Amino acid sequence: MLKKLFSFLMLAAVVGLFLWAGDALAQPADPTYSTGVGDTAGSGKIWTLTFGKTLTTFLNVRTTIFIIGGFGLVALAFFAIFGKIQWKWFAALCVGLAIVAAAGYIVEYATGAGAGSTQSTGSGLGSTFQGS
Repeated sequence: MLKKLFSFLMLAAVVGLFLWAGDALAQPADPTYSTGVGDTAGSGKIWTLTFGKTLTTFLNVRTTIFIIGGFGLVALAFFAIFGKIQWKWFAALCVGLAIVAAAGYIVEYATGAGAGSTQSTGSGLGSTFQGS
């Protein structure tokens, strides 16, 4: 059953990618430019587009995680109060949501582009602790 579900989700993802795909990214930025060997005129477009889609996906997934996690916190707190689960599960969800909230700064720290630095991409990854 699980194998069928996984296969269906993978098929849906592939079909979704084909339906969602835009124009070809292999075209050079300037159509009059020669497309000889080593031509990289359009190579920046794919990375800009990939970064934009990855950032949008991250921000949307982060919002969804907070919504589902908020309901999970309430449910786990309720069950922990009445002794149905252990308090460490509640604490683990709290810590996990805090890590997701700070994920933007963690990525910026790991890449060396600290928050507010001139190297920062202005990506808007930021921390949700400051309302970004």
